[in-house]
Amino acid sequence: MTIETLAKQGRDRIHTGLAGIDTQRLKAMRNASLRDCFKRLEETRYRMEFVARVRGREYINDAASRSINATWYALESTQGGIIWIADSPRQSADYSRLVPPALRKVRMLLVVGGESECLRKTFTGVIPTIEACPSMAAALQKAYRYEADDVKVLYSPACDNGTDVEDEGEAFRHEVNEL
Repeated sequence: MTIETLAKQGRDRIHTGLAGIDTQRLKAMRNASLRDCFKRLEETRYRMEFVARVRGREYINDAASRSINATWYALESTQGGIIWIADSPRQSADYSRLVPPALRKVRMLLVVGGESECLRKTFTGVIPTIEACPSMAAALQKAYRYEADDVKVLYSPACDNGTDVEDEGEAFRHEVNEL
């Protein structure tokens, strides 16, 4: 078939035809081949990783979320109420994209590494409690003492503060296991 013949059919027919070709190719593949393809996908460490359940509360490690978009996904995909632990950003950023999920779900924001005026300015009036914490251990102690049963503790930094993802992910895991 020539490109001119394809063009005469119209854009929607081209897309439908290409989807049909893909469907036929997938049907021709053996199930074992598909399983092999998915086995090769490596799970990302520190991305929405369940760490522990302490006193009935889940602790989720999302240290790999170093951008506002990644944190938006973490907030949107976490079911129920959230105690959100974020890192104090080294420079200001526009966190307004996080306001809708924060308004619906976040009960408390704990900012590790000092005060963050940028986060406080964006989420005052949106999140009931915003507190600065000097360390991850202090943040987790505050989250542990929070009086509500229906929340999950989510560590999602929302910024790149210059430290290694693995170091932060392991620090969160270690401190949760110390609770």
